[in-house]
Order: sequence, then structure tokens, then C-alpha cells
Amino acid sequence: MPHAPEPLEDDLDAIAPPQPVFHVEQALLGALLLAPHRLDDVTGITADSFSTAAHAALYTAITSLPRPEPAEHAKNTKWLDRVLATGREQARGLTASYIHTLVQVCPWPSHAPAYARMVEAEHARRRLQTAAERLVHTVHDVSLPHPVQTVLTEADALAAVVDDIANRFPPRAGVLPRTTAPPPPAAQDPAEAVEEEQILLATATAYPSDIDAVRWLLPEDLTLPLHAGLWQCLTGLARRREPVDPVTVLWEAQQRGVLDDGSEPGEVLRLLAEPAGSVEHWGERALQRSLLVTAERTGRRIEAYAGDPANTPFQLVVGARRALADIAAVRTRWHATGSAPPQRRRPAATTRAGPPTTTVAHAARSTRATR
Repeated sequence: MPHAPEPLEDDLDAIAPPQPVFHVEQALLGALLLAPHRLDDVTGITADSFSTAAHAALYTAITSLPRPEPAEHAKNTKWLDRVLATGREQARGLTASYIHTLVQVCPWPSHAPAYARMVEAEHARRRLQTAAERLVHTVHDVSLPHPVQTVLTEADALAAVVDDIANRFPPRAGVLPRTTAPPPPAAQDPAEAVEEEQILLATATAYPSDIDAVRWLLPEDLTLPLHAGLWQCLTGLARRREPVDPVTVLWEAQQRGVLDDGSEPGEVLRLLAEPAGSVEHWGERALQRSLLVTAERTGRRIEAYAGDPANTPFQLVVGARRALADIAAVRTRWHATGSAPPQRRRPAATTRAGPPTTTVAHAARSTRATR
């Protein structure tokens, strides 16, 4: 049977990761082992700030044990032995030789505050990356009964991490991350999105008086450029109180250049001729999808920023706050729908049937009102 490593026994310098912070942590721990009184100059970090469990265990031991008298500490290794014994309670792979290595690799014990600030900065980057990854994971969790509510909660948690980092590292104006943002994500179910948006456009064409009730829905919430353009046509005609039907929308689309992408006029007419349900229902569905896509895009942007070790905490704060502003903008419009948080489950999109409660309301109307 292959040897199963003891917990944390492979967490030492024999296989040290190449990241610079590992060596910074070694220098800090070496400084504190050499001169325990330097602990008074170290602020802003805890055991959780370290990148390895072994370093965290040593820092816990150093900070929890009574400090030795300087003169006595210079004569013997009693205190170092106690640190090692205490550290081994959490990291059994710690050895006396590793303690010796830490002491040897510390350039200047007096630089301990600078080393601690570096450790704190790297910990901030890891915290931000973890929070961003959690937001992206939540967006893709199909088991959530109320996805928008849960995603917004994770977005708030991410914002709290950013605020905490900002308190520790106040951002400098205009210092943005140099990292290239990843491409925007697509809708989780493109076919479903396309079908629902087509129903939205057709229903808004059939009942243009309902468009004013969904002023919170913007063209950029729709997934296809054609759909976004047609929504602009519909809202423009409704705002000007001009006649609305598939033909007038088609003409408006031509005037606005919406058909320049090669869309066939006949296909557009057919798309606009199959209403179902209510404009508000399909509008909320489109806005919910837009919010989730925005949350994923924000999470991936911040994840990319935090994944680049060249970015300083100042840059991470500025970049993350700008990314989070996108979620805040969509959140404001989502609350305007009156569905905060949404309570209904996602309806099946296999047929072109809308919600029964809203379909009944429209059934009382003339199928083609005189306009």
C-alpha cells in the first residue's frame, strides 16, 4: 500500500511553492524567531494570513507563547524548542531543521513590519479571489430555489471583502488593475433565453400598452443584438405613441439599422406574431437572466484581477469596486420589478405558453386592439 502522508507533512520547504509570498513568510517567521519582541511591530495579520498550514501553526505558536527574556533567548534555544513543540500540535511535519532554515533565511529582523505588510497584501488577494470564485459558482448552481436572492447575497459578501481590504489598503485614485478582463459569459441556456425573448417581443408587440410597466428592462438585458434592437424599436414606438404591430416594428427596425446584420424581414414578422403570457412576466425573466450574467461577469473580472499577483491591493480595490457597480445597477432595476426576492420557480420553456394567471388577464382583451 502506498504511503499516505501525514497531515501537513508535505507543507514544508522541501517542496516549497515558488510564489514570492512563501519566502516573505519565511523571512517574517525567521525575524520573529530571532527577535520575538518584533511581534510588537507586526500588525494586520493572523495565522489565517499565511499561505501554508505549517507557517500558520508556527505563527500561532509564536504569538501564543510567553516571550523569552532577550538575554536568555540569546544564550539557548529553549523558547525555540517550545515554539516547535507547540507548532507540531497543528503541523506534525515541522522539524527543528526547518526552524533553523527560517532563522537563516531572514535577511533583516528589523524588516518584520514590511514583511508582515506583504503577507497581509497577499492574503487580501487570496480572500478576494475566493469570494469572487464563490460568486461565480453560485451563479451556476441550478439547485437554488431563489437564485437571484442567493447571488445577490454572495455579491454583498464579495463587496464586504472589498471594503475590508480598502480599510486596510486605502485605494489610490486612478490606479486600475492592468489585467485584461475575461470575455463576457453567455447565458446559461442560450436556447431558452432566445425563445423567451422572442415571446417577450411578440407579446409586447401585441400589447404595447404594457411596455410602460417594464421601463426597468433595457436593450442590453437581451442576449441577441437583433432582440435588443427590436426592443428599442418597441419602446421607441410606444414612447412616441405611434401604432404598434409587427409591420410598424419591422419598419422602425429598418430605420434604426437593426436589420443590417442580415436578418430576414419575413423572419422578423413571424417572430413578432406569436404572443403568449404577459410582457411583465417575460421581462422579469429577461432581467433575472441579465442579473445573473452580470454577476458572473463581475465575479470573473474580479477573479482575474485577484489571480494576477502583479496587482496591488490598491488596484484590486479600485477594479473590484468598478466591477461591482455593474451588479448594483442591475440590482436597482430588479427591485423596481417588485420581485425582490423572486419567489416563483423557473417555468418550463418547452412550449410557447405563458403563465396561466397573466394569460387569463389578456384573454379578456381583443386579440388585436384597434390602434
